[in-house]
Amino acid sequence: MSNSEFHPISLRPMDEYNQRLVSYTHPPDWVNPRPADYYDLVVIGAGTAGLVVAAGAAGLGVGLKVALVEKHLMGGDCLNYGCVPSKSIIRSARVVGEMLRARDFGISPAHYIEVDFPSVMQRMRQIRASISHNDSAERFQKLGVDVFLGSARFASSDTVEVAGLSLRFKKAVIATGARASSLEIPGIEEARYLTNETVFSLTQRPQRFAVIGGGPNGCEMAQTFRRFGCDVVLFHNKSHILNKEDEDAAQVIQNAFIKEGIRLELNCQVERVEKTNDGKRIYFSSNGERNSITVDEIFAGTGRAPNVSGLNLEAVGVDYDESRGVIVNDFLQTTNPKIYAAGDICMDWKFTHAADAAARIVIKNALFSPFGLSKQRLSSLTMPWVTYTDPEVAHVGMYSHQVNESGASTIKIPFSSIDRAIADGEEEGFVKILHRQGSDEILGATIVARHAGEMISEVTTAIVNKLGLNKLTSVIHPYPTQAEAIRKAADAYRRTLLTPRTKRLLGLLTKLS
Repeated sequence: MSNSEFHPISLRPMDEYNQRLVSYTHPPDWVNPRPADYYDLVVIGAGTAGLVVAAGAAGLGVGLKVALVEKHLMGGDCLNYGCVPSKSIIRSARVVGEMLRARDFGISPAHYIEVDFPSVMQRMRQIRASISHNDSAERFQKLGVDVFLGSARFASSDTVEVAGLSLRFKKAVIATGARASSLEIPGIEEARYLTNETVFSLTQRPQRFAVIGGGPNGCEMAQTFRRFGCDVVLFHNKSHILNKEDEDAAQVIQNAFIKEGIRLELNCQVERVEKTNDGKRIYFSSNGERNSITVDEIFAGTGRAPNVSGLNLEAVGVDYDESRGVIVNDFLQTTNPKIYAAGDICMDWKFTHAADAAARIVIKNALFSPFGLSKQRLSSLTMPWVTYTDPEVAHVGMYSHQVNESGASTIKIPFSSIDRAIADGEEEGFVKILHRQGSDEILGATIVARHAGEMISEVTTAIVNKLGLNKLTSVIHPYPTQAEAIRKAADAYRRTLLTPRTKRLLGLLTKLS
């Protein structure tokens, strides 16, 4: 078959683990199949959204013909540049965090904690490679999906071209994801900087590490590299880090960063970067004062840009915006009714689990909703998310500032009142639950804890299934666990129901019992 536009992929360093990764996700000897006469579904992009759509549609066993196109590495950001590699090195950093606090637990650590940075990164590459077969071209081929490696573009109203081949479709899905946003800072391109697509290629630890952006990605990398022994400075243009999160939660993380020795430059504007013999000099202004600092590496954690270029979307009448991505309605349908989109290319929720959930909606709406009947809405999803700092910040639902002050009440349970958190030495966190005024309906929740991401699902389940705080009081939580704070929050709500009238009634009941 024609592979005229097929380009082999390499990753730095091209050791045995990255070679194995590439052999699964963009095999150098891959031969694109002969296209079918017609496809029920052509999926462009083999990140999480594209993989779930393709596997889900092909795996239903109803004879659907599905094609999947990927120009780079199958698995997308999550496997290659996001969740898997970042959480692997965050785990190593957590070990360092435990060692630094060992004396608090009666343990005398060695005087010097040695971080073998090359080994940390090798472990990450090994883990990534071991997982990569799940997203491999061969596996999807065995699932019944025609996998095409190469750049895709729409050629006409019912045709996608890839590597000199034409794929005719009944429906198509755009799932090309997003990439790190470019930094509009004079001199930074010449000095060069790291993004999530390049930071995991490091093999030697930079001694001086700068992070631009105090959102989740920037904060995770700042803390991780600080624990690896780097001198870390974090630049953020707001008054505190994680400014989109609950203020109390952000303050806990900010205090942890200061305690760990991360230099925070807040209310800051990076003005320019200059490459010098000593490193990369960053000139910035913060709180009205101008200053500069020299570092070895700069990491950009300032946002994502959708991958819309090269698709020739104009040819099929799909509206898009260079910043927002492909424009979709609540059913994830583009301005062309035959074409849908899912994942980072079109959604504000740029999470792997959000892409997965959206992909399931696309399967239903594109293939199993004749005449538009019983379509599912993206807005119907209840979406949790986690920032994987230490402690973690997990959130689901609404924040208090999104609700009229008279319309909601907040219950906050500090971990200083939870026995397991006290035993764990993790008292700085909390569980905060927002509920409708005069009702036990849960509107949202924020949890700050070592494993907040594992705890938030209980509250998410309650919201999805419309289980109020009254129901959570009857859920038995093992003692001692930090999740007991959720039951305590429910109990706190029940106590608000003890009005003088209720107390009189209870007193009467005790006399009659």
